Amino acid sequence: MPTIRGWSALGSAAALIVLWAAFGEEMLLAAAVVLLFALGFGMWYVRRSTPTVAVSRSVAPQQVRDGDRAIVTVTLTTRRPMSRAHITDVVESLGTADFVADRVLPNDPLIGRYEVMCRPRGIYRVGPTSVRTRGPFGLADAGTETGRIDRLVVYPAIDALEGLPLVRGQDPNVASARNRFSQVGGEDFFTLRSYQHGDDLRKVHWPSSAKRDELMIRQLEMPWQSRALVVLDPHLDSYPTLDDFEHAVRGAASILHHLFEEGFSPSLWTGKITPIVVASIDGYNTAMEDLATVTPSQHLDLRHATNRLRQRGLAGGALILVTGTPNENHIAVWRAIGRDYTRTVVMATDTQPNENLSRFTNAGVVTVASARGTRWTAAWSETMEKAWSTATPL
Repeated sequence: MPTIRGWSALGSAAALIVLWAAFGEEMLLAAAVVLLFALGFGMWYVRRSTPTVAVSRSVAPQQVRDGDRAIVTVTLTTRRPMSRAHITDVVESLGTADFVADRVLPNDPLIGRYEVMCRPRGIYRVGPTSVRTRGPFGLADAGTETGRIDRLVVYPAIDALEGLPLVRGQDPNVASARNRFSQVGGEDFFTLRSYQHGDDLRKVHWPSSAKRDELMIRQLEMPWQSRALVVLDPHLDSYPTLDDFEHAVRGAASILHHLFEEGFSPSLWTGKITPIVVASIDGYNTAMEDLATVTPSQHLDLRHATNRLRQRGLAGGALILVTGTPNENHIAVWRAIGRDYTRTVVMATDTQPNENLSRFTNAGVVTVASARGTRWTAAWSETMEKAWSTATPL
């Protein structure tokens, strides 16, 4: 189709024809004919010369943190020569990369690389790639979109945390008086349960799955102390600003990463029906992807939703509640499910004096307050020195 220059040439030709009709000057008609011929030749040329191309793309890494950079490599190959090629690759909402090649030879890969600043968190589409060729006079071009669509997952940023919850105690159902940690659970078979999103497929019990016509997971005995539940409050009214919510998401990602790295098997709940069990690297990636896409909700009943969590039998060593400004709903949540855990911590983004935060502290709940725009590291370390054990897990 005509380019901007081509449309200008077409308009100029039409004006010249009008002038020729008005004044009868043959040179005006000749000039109009030349412009029309050049435009027609250009459109014929690009349609005839546009070859079938193949485009492949690699994104490294495909999972990054908020604020990191990713490298995208685009490789184009063609079976016929291609001149004046314009290649455009789009990363949804993050930017566009343009490459121009004067000539592409057959079976000679054209490789282009560009860097993407990954911010903010989320899941972004990369591609497809647009390949266009332009005629010799720049009056017409033609092209196509080709190549697959890739995903770029931007996890929330993570702050380095030090210190582990002192969750010594004895599970009434598991005879374990000693603090033990395991990312994959104990070695003894405990029971079978239905597959949950994020479970390690290596634990599928295939005979039982075939018999019941659904995936069944071999549940191994998990030490009582190594369990944890991270609750990210998604209710919009809990946060003074959206920046506070983003800071809370960062806090939830930081504590989830810290617990998993230190041997806990935490579960993450962000307002959905089923919590995500982080017992393997696949579960970890699933949880981080959930945090990459979580948004605040206006209609969530926090008390009712967390009561459903208790009905699922979640219990163990540590309960982590991440929110903005603690209110009566958070007190009710703690009273409902806090007794199922040996230690509770509240991570709040509001550092102003708060009556409900004081009620948590007076009741023996560990409270960590970190203002938006800062890192959780300093507030966490200060609190850990006072209330949590920093000993290496046994």
